[in-house]
Amino acid sequence: MDFKDHAIKGLKNVTNLLTKDLEALPEEAFEKHFGGKARTVADIIYEVNAVSDHLGMLVRGEKTPEDSEGWITAPPDFRGKQKVIAAFQETTNNLIQTFEGFTQEQLLEPVETERGPTTRYQRCLFAAIHIWYHTGQVNYVQTLLGDDAWHWK
Repeated sequence: MDFKDHAIKGLKNVTNLLTKDLEALPEEAFEKHFGGKARTVADIIYEVNAVSDHLGMLVRGEKTPEDSEGWITAPPDFRGKQKVIAAFQETTNNLIQTFEGFTQEQLLEPVETERGPTTRYQRCLFAAIHIWYHTGQVNYVQTLLGDDAWHWK
């Protein structure tokens, strides 16, 4: 397996696992604020989508919006389990297709980020890591709701 396939496989894998976790959550998890401060699952996935969209724009050479300050939260119309899952799948599918469209050589080409130069390949790896991070948050919400089952089978 070449490095392009390896990176894209990782991105597809984490997308699949987070989708399974989201599907296992009850509807109320998508709007519940634990302790009055924690972001909802909808907020978490809205951020995942915003970062994924940003990464896609960056590696395609498009102008990206400025980073927001503070926690990203979902707008009022980004609510409900099915809407959140569908948006996550659409966004990550678009990102995967973007990376699949590059050759290995193009993945190694430099791109400029807010934090300095990197490569498209590194951005693909970051996309997977970012989703993994938020998968952990969703898993924690799952346990706060009393579900300690493993949903990745």
